[in-house]
Amino acid sequence: MRIVADSATLYSPQEGQQQGITIIPVCVAINNRTYKDYEEISSAEFLKQIEAGGVPTSSQPSIGDILDVLEDSEDETLLLTVGDGLSGAYQTAMGAKNAMEHSEHIHIINSKTLAGPLRYLAKKALTLKEQGLALENIQEQLQLCIESSLSFVIPADFEFLKRSGRLTPFTAKVGGALKLLPVLTQTEDKTRITPIAVKRSWKSAVNCIIQRLCSVGVGEQHLISVCHAGTYQKALTVAEQIKEQIRDAEIEILELSPALITHGGPGCIVVQSILK
Repeated sequence: MRIVADSATLYSPQEGQQQGITIIPVCVAINNRTYKDYEEISSAEFLKQIEAGGVPTSSQPSIGDILDVLEDSEDETLLLTVGDGLSGAYQTAMGAKNAMEHSEHIHIINSKTLAGPLRYLAKKALTLKEQGLALENIQEQLQLCIESSLSFVIPADFEFLKRSGRLTPFTAKVGGALKLLPVLTQTEDKTRITPIAVKRSWKSAVNCIIQRLCSVGVGEQHLISVCHAGTYQKALTVAEQIKEQIRDAEIEILELSPALITHGGPGCIVVQSILK
């Protein structure tokens, strides 16, 4: 059985190959040129182009790229996609599956998430496969993790939120002028991102997230991911603040891929949790 996902796992195709996971790169466009995540542009290079005035856009893997991977083998294939609604990746993957003559060996999972939790789901699927679990059992265990996942975003640039439609132009203009920090999370059905609070400092914004995590019992049985867009030291400070209040949790720090930086913007912090 093959495990397939895309670069929203924060794995490059090369890193995925080393792990035993097939990674399909997401495409990003900036300065009238399109790049494949990690293969043709790094997060650092992408951030430099944004800082120089480039306006980025992103898209899910093309149906052609997915078909190339799916047609490459007749083995049972488990394909994990970015959450439906957060991206069109799930619908594209379903379209690719339906276009194949023999699709019964392809199993697509809507992860309802991205970044840290999606990375964990791909690793867990691989671990369960190596333990010899049947495909049906692997899917059941992954689903338990998926339903537990939480995601929060603290953006540093209101313009990226305005372009993505998360905030109205007026709200973005006022918030930017007042140097406010919105805290966003997924809606209950996990299909959209919505603002839940506006804070005046990073510490209070992170505290708002910690309170949410604690209210649902996030602890030693969970993995907490702190993802950043070119701001490792800020991510480290956020991780330390979380550790002070959720002492038993495992915390990892990850850098966002170019495609995910497109949505959150330079300097953003994403805090996520998932049941291990």
